[in-house]
Amino acid sequence: MSAAIPVGLSTASVWPLRAGTGFEIASSLGFDGVEVMVWADPESQSVATLRKHSRDTGMPVLSVHSPSLLITQRVWSPDPVVRLRRSVEAAMELEARTVVVHPPFRWQRRYGDYFADLVAELEESSGVDIAVENMFKVRPPGGGRTSRVSAFRPSIDPTDVGYAHYTLDLSHTAAAGMDAFELAERMGEGLTHVHLADGTGAPKDEHLVPGRGVQPCAELLEHLAGNAFSGQIVLEVNTRSARTRDRRVADLAESLLFTRLHLGQ
Repeated sequence: MSAAIPVGLSTASVWPLRAGTGFEIASSLGFDGVEVMVWADPESQSVATLRKHSRDTGMPVLSVHSPSLLITQRVWSPDPVVRLRRSVEAAMELEARTVVVHPPFRWQRRYGDYFADLVAELEESSGVDIAVENMFKVRPPGGGRTSRVSAFRPSIDPTDVGYAHYTLDLSHTAAAGMDAFELAERMGEGLTHVHLADGTGAPKDEHLVPGRGVQPCAELLEHLAGNAFSGQIVLEVNTRSARTRDRRVADLAESLLFTRLHLGQ
């Protein structure tokens, strides 16, 4: 009934291990492919290496996550325009359908002014979907326990600008105190990519195994399956506290089983 919805594994889900481990675990558990998180891991930055991992494991690259994090501001280039262009080029070389990108930081003024036009231009020239992700507020340096500000321009909600494609991240909606269904409704037909994870509602990015927090993970999957969703579901789960490979694999297997169950696969 909804078997056409691909379920991928983000290589961020195996951090601090390298991207190749993500491909191996995705293959062993029966995922449909992977999302490559481009960051400090040298494997994640090399198209040739990623292509080899894909070929060796039989796992296609479904999406590329552009280096948008604070810790990846110099990966590939200190220029965010160059980073996004290279992400699109990598997606094309790897035959990935989607590039995931965060909104510009507030201090990236020129990039912020150009961002919406850049996204539209790259989508038009490449045929790759550039899915802008919802974010969450953070505690400012020296701020109180309840003090939160947006580090993103113009806001944490990409629908405030309006893009052709969006990524809905449920760990981020939890941290932001946003209603995931209301945000999905605002994204409308532009919702083409989902980062599936859970959160307790604490103001931090938890990326829990789906079902271990308060987000409507099951309900959202059932809604997407029943409404001809034609995008991708990617598990972006935090397993860095797993002390053994078996524990990490068990958490990711549970995440995949949860997802397929509620997609009706």
